[in-house]
Amino acid sequence: MITILSYGSGNVNAIANIFSKEGIPFEIAGNANSLANASKVVLPGVGAFDQTMDLLNESGMRETLDQLVLSERIPVLGVCVGMQVMAKRSDEGVASGLGWIDAVVKQMDTSSLDAKPYLPHMGWNSIHQRQPHRILDGVDEKRGFYFLHSYCFHSSDPANILTTTVYGQEFCSSVVAGNIFGFQFHPEKSHSNGIRLFKNFAEL
Repeated sequence: MITILSYGSGNVNAIANIFSKEGIPFEIAGNANSLANASKVVLPGVGAFDQTMDLLNESGMRETLDQLVLSERIPVLGVCVGMQVMAKRSDEGVASGLGWIDAVVKQMDTSSLDAKPYLPHMGWNSIHQRQPHRILDGVDEKRGFYFLHSYCFHSSDPANILTTTVYGQEFCSSVVAGNIFGFQFHPEKSHSNGIRLFKNFAEL
């Protein structure tokens, strides 16, 4: 059973609609009690880093989430800011992140961009798989995914980089660290590639 976290950040309904159409069993959790029995978790995120962390901390699910991910090691998939908060901190704000991965989040370097409005990086872009993983089985790398962000993930361990994408410069567009998966792009807005990724996650 996949549990989608509903804490006030992220497009929960769009993800739930994909799972429903694909016949993937899921629940939506808005408190620690409904999260406790999760076997997989999707952590959506839209907006600013600090606001997302504030909402997550205020939801009462933070402690249970840490227990599930770090101690019980259930698979977790973070989307957009849901990926960024897996880092220790972000240049976007002052709040501490979840710290599940030794990483920081930094604003993209606009000096390498030659077309306004520079940021955010918005629209479809391809991905390059840096290491094999079945969560990307059947995904069309050239078609890629839909992006909307101005900050990107910098992992201290290159072995955590699952894919990269080029927007002026090459940046990390997804990470993997054992049971932890983070995607800077929006699978729920990426049509067949996004559906394939969610189905692969359900089958892990």
